[in-house]
Amino acid sequence: MTRTVVASATREIIIGFDQPFCVIGERINPTGRKKLAAEMIAGNFDTVEADALAQVAAGATMLDVNAGVTAVNPNETEPPLMVKTLEIVQGLVDVPLSIDSSVTAAIEAGLRVAKGRPLVNSVTGEEEKLEAILPLCKKYDVPVVAISNDETGISEDPDVRFAVAKKIVERAADYGIPAHDIVVDPLVMPIGAMGTAGQQVFALLRRLREELKVNTTCGLSNISFGLPHRHGINAAFIPMVVASGMTSAIMNPCRPQEMEAVRAANVLAGHDPNCGEWIMKYRDYTPAAAGAPAATEAPSSGGRRRGGREGRRRSASV
Repeated sequence: MTRTVVASATREIIIGFDQPFCVIGERINPTGRKKLAAEMIAGNFDTVEADALAQVAAGATMLDVNAGVTAVNPNETEPPLMVKTLEIVQGLVDVPLSIDSSVTAAIEAGLRVAKGRPLVNSVTGEEEKLEAILPLCKKYDVPVVAISNDETGISEDPDVRFAVAKKIVERAADYGIPAHDIVVDPLVMPIGAMGTAGQQVFALLRRLREELKVNTTCGLSNISFGLPHRHGINAAFIPMVVASGMTSAIMNPCRPQEMEAVRAANVLAGHDPNCGEWIMKYRDYTPAAAGAPAATEAPSSGGRRRGGREGRRRSASV
């Protein structure tokens, strides 16, 4: 059984087909959040701290940490900011962390200070990235997210995306990195722009599980980008990808509707023994009164987050 082990200084988490769905909190990311970027540049980490605590309280299994505040000289600005952000976050919460950057120097700086066994986010199928990131993963013995795009960009053909994922897994093996330490992101397309996006990712997930035997992740809210009432689409998407084999997702755990879908999917997939977690969470649940307005939730970067990072990934130097 494929199991990807990640850990903080005090807590170990397993991502796997027989494990509860791993929720990777997305909020510590200044991409598309100008206020947060300005705060981090100024040395103000109040929002970072609040987001870290809120996401864990909401049920995040891991936290993604990104310090890409500017596209200007990221090789100089991002490494020290990544170190500072990681140190603050791991001083507040005990969940494992994901070091999220398109700048190799920032990833390496983060690996030097990260406690436990973090997840590196990410490597692509581009030769330059493979040669820069995979040796770091081997050196620090950490798992890595493998994003299914290469020098040609992001293909709309799912067979091409599968081929890129296979290439990354094979190249990782050349460095002595086992398949269970590769978490593939098959790249979820917006359903509003591509009507077959859902069908594509469900088929891809099954192939990745059955043929490559790897764990998987995605930027969950990409599926609903550009549509109204995105939380409804996202919440429906979660149990469908879980049933298809997805084992984690980068998402906003502070959205109750989506976390409810995660917990329900764990129950239905047999990953919540005796429905224990569900009962503990909802035994005192009281439905909102008929006609009552839905709770207002803080806006998130949504699909812009991954899209922005993909753009930086293709252009940033290593």
